[in-house]
Amino acid sequence: MKLIFAIVHDEDSEKVRESLNSAKLSITKLCSTGGFLRTGNTTFFSVVEDEQAASVIELIEKNSKKRIERIPYPIPLGSFCIPPSREVEIGGATIFVIPVERFENYKYDNMN
Repeated sequence: MKLIFAIVHDEDSEKVRESLNSAKLSITKLCSTGGFLRTGNTTFFSVVEDEQAASVIELIEKNSKKRIERIPYPIPLGSFCIPPSREVEIGGATIFVIPVERFENYKYDNMN
């Protein structure tokens, strides 16, 4: 079994969630923030069988597009700054795949 962590840009999170749900995968979704641009991200977690990992990664890649964004990049000039902008690539996905030694799923039974 594999634990897949996928960090995607917020603009892509709904497409990624829909594609993973359509594939009948059990996922957990968390809001997260990027450290560099401090923009919104979504982190997905899913435990899958080894043979499913490649198709899950493919779904995430297919639904996470890279984009170019201009951000202010102030340059100090004496006592004032001229804020030119700088192009940075955002989006896409950062994916971690970790082997799982043991996985248990407990469901609360409210019927008793």
